[in-house]
Amino acid sequence: MSAAPMTTDVKTVFETFSDSVRPHLLDLRDLVFETAEKTDTAGEIVEALKWGQPSYLTVRPKSGSTIRLGVGKSGQPALFCHCQTSLISEFRDIYPKTFNYEGNRALVLKEGGALPKAELAHCIALALTYHRRKRS
Repeated sequence: MSAAPMTTDVKTVFETFSDSVRPHLLDLRDLVFETAEKTDTAGEIVEALKWGQPSYLTVRPKSGSTIRLGVGKSGQPALFCHCQTSLISEFRDIYPKTFNYEGNRALVLKEGGALPKAELAHCIALALTYHRRKRS
């Protein structure tokens, strides 16, 4: 499955990102959809804007926490999670050297090099199944 077509609003936001950041965020977007398709316990996802950022929410069932894509304080591409979840703490415990982190809200890609797709897919799957995992 390829990523869903973008709405005009989401496309407009992606176009505002710098040329150095946009390709990474678009790759992250594709990875969110690919991971959702491969994660049996993840609900159907929809793309929307939340807090002005492209966001991915599970809707049927509501198995996960919202993932947002944007730019961290360092100017690097970032995957944001709800700050009241334990997701960033989980990511930090599993991948302490793979990513940079901003508090309890963002996993930030390190500058240069290829995207660590396997590790990112794992983090995305954890986010897409967060509520389901916490209920069990």
